[in-house]
Amino acid sequence: MAAFTTRRRLRFGDCDPSGIAYFPSYLDMLAGVFEELFAEAGAPFSHLMRERGLGPPTVKLECGFERSGFYGDELDWRVAVARLGRSSADLRYEVRARDRLLWWARQTIVLTNLSTHTSVSWPEDILAGLTKFMETDADERAPSA
Repeated sequence: MAAFTTRRRLRFGDCDPSGIAYFPSYLDMLAGVFEELFAEAGAPFSHLMRERGLGPPTVKLECGFERSGFYGDELDWRVAVARLGRSSADLRYEVRARDRLLWWARQTIVLTNLSTHTSVSWPEDILAGLTKFMETDADERAPSA
């Protein structure tokens, strides 16, 4: 299966005064890409949260920063679903610019009922949507430089 891909430009407000990406901006971008992944999987957050009363909070996040990103860089995002459990999922991100790995992230999410704040099983339609971006070897693969 194919990973989800998208592109974001590193903007002036994402950088420190020297023009180097500020890491909290990367995490803000990650949240946007995460939301975009769910929309592409057929579960836009607006519908997921308002209509279905479900939300996928992050319960674990690990990042590694390999190289600096600079103002104006086009960031190529690659997101793979490494594992789907009953109510959780592991996602793997790689972010590149100028054909070089800048940083990577591993994220674990758990689907929860927004009223009870307890985990719930993935509905079949969301499971099928996320499976489109599943890569069975993504869990084992280390980010490549």
